[in-house]
Amino acid sequence: MEVYTTEEQQVEVIKNWWKENGTSVIAGTVIGLVGLFGWRYYNEMQQNNQEAASQAYNEMTAQLAKGDDAALEQAKSFITAHKGDAYAELAALQLAAAAVKAGKLDLAAEQLTQVAASGDDSIKPIAALRLARVLSDQGKADEALAQLGKINNDAFKAQVAEVRGDILQKQGKAEEARDAYQAAADAGGLQSSAELKLKMDDLALPAVTAGEAPDA
Repeated sequence: MEVYTTEEQQVEVIKNWWKENGTSVIAGTVIGLVGLFGWRYYNEMQQNNQEAASQAYNEMTAQLAKGDDAALEQAKSFITAHKGDAYAELAALQLAAAAVKAGKLDLAAEQLTQVAASGDDSIKPIAALRLARVLSDQGKADEALAQLGKINNDAFKAQVAEVRGDILQKQGKAEEARDAYQAAADAGGLQSSAELKLKMDDLALPAVTAGEAPDA
């Protein structure tokens, strides 16, 4: 290691080093500060945006409770403005529910179809289940059953089977509906659906003793 014997030599070396490297040192420092404050600004901006979106969502859902056309349009505008955001998907579910109450099944199906196709994985099954019910109410039983077939989340196995039973029952396919309800019960549906037991009881066939023929 080179040793500098006088202060003048040391000062001269520092001057030369700074002349060669000073610009990059300053640039690195500036970049570091910009990155630090830029990251803080970004985080603050994201938090502010989320708070604003949350407030707008709460206002939108409060309006939807009225169920009038203006509220439905406001919800549609909110969904468009927050496209790609989780709030937009939740708003679509809320709008669909309000649309069903208002008898606007086409609007409900439109919103649920979008979420079921491209929503977050945690929300897709919920949207698909509701879409199946709406399609069934529209008289599109085959499409409704096909929609149920797309749900592969085991956590919704019982709900899928129960909705399938409802659709089959509406079609007059009592035995198939009963099998679907039994599948729902086997998947734990009796613990999550208070109505499932009643549906199963309604479709229960009279017991037949061996050798006896059922009542005509």
